[in-house]
Amino acid sequence: MKPALYDGMPGDVLIVEDDPIIALGLEDTILGFGVKTVRTAASVARALDMIADRAPDFALLDVGLVREKSFAIAERLEALQVPFAFVTGYGADVGFPAAFAHKPRLPKPCSLDALQAALKHRLDRADG
Repeated sequence: MKPALYDGMPGDVLIVEDDPIIALGLEDTILGFGVKTVRTAASVARALDMIADRAPDFALLDVGLVREKSFAIAERLEALQVPFAFVTGYGADVGFPAAFAHKPRLPKPCSLDALQAALKHRLDRADG
């Protein structure tokens, strides 16, 4: 059973980001939105371990991690029906796997409004 959401916000958010400064900034911002728990992972392996331990209510995935991409995490979240958004510095012209072409993408850096909207409305639920 999923925990109750506070003001439309997910209760538990997983951030997958390899830059610790960006991860801390996102964590502080998201906690300020009223999210109860924020967990961070800097690698695909760590994120998959955290998801296996406890699936989040929502995830923010940096696409380009050190020497790897976060698409394996996206596949796992998709299988668990956990909504997520990509947070990336890649432009719109960069090819994503077809399975994720429709997923929401937030630019890096993203505005507070865009981040809050992604969390509050879980944008990827709206398209399918």
